[in-house]
Amino acid sequence: MQENGFFDRAGSTIGDVIRTVVEFLLGIFTNFFGAFGDFTDGLTRSLGINDSFFSIAVLVIGLLVLWGGIKSFLRASIVGGIVKTLIALFILSWLMM
Repeated sequence: MQENGFFDRAGSTIGDVIRTVVEFLLGIFTNFFGAFGDFTDGLTRSLGINDSFFSIAVLVIGLLVLWGGIKSFLRASIVGGIVKTLIALFILSWLMM
């Protein structure tokens, strides 16, 4: 039998390190995407909307418009705040029907 040389052991060690790093990153990203999926499931279930990309996008747009309305009220722009808030409430109520 042939004795294992230095380069064989070095290659084996490097391979083991690479395998450990890949398994570690796979575990982290699997847990992250699992947690993100659970979060979106809970969010959409509590709001009563579909768990689709379109529904989440409309929700984010509605919340951004609502945030703009609140910022308008804080800048003392009453008319702009009312308009933006009504548009945001229209979008969010349409989404939740």
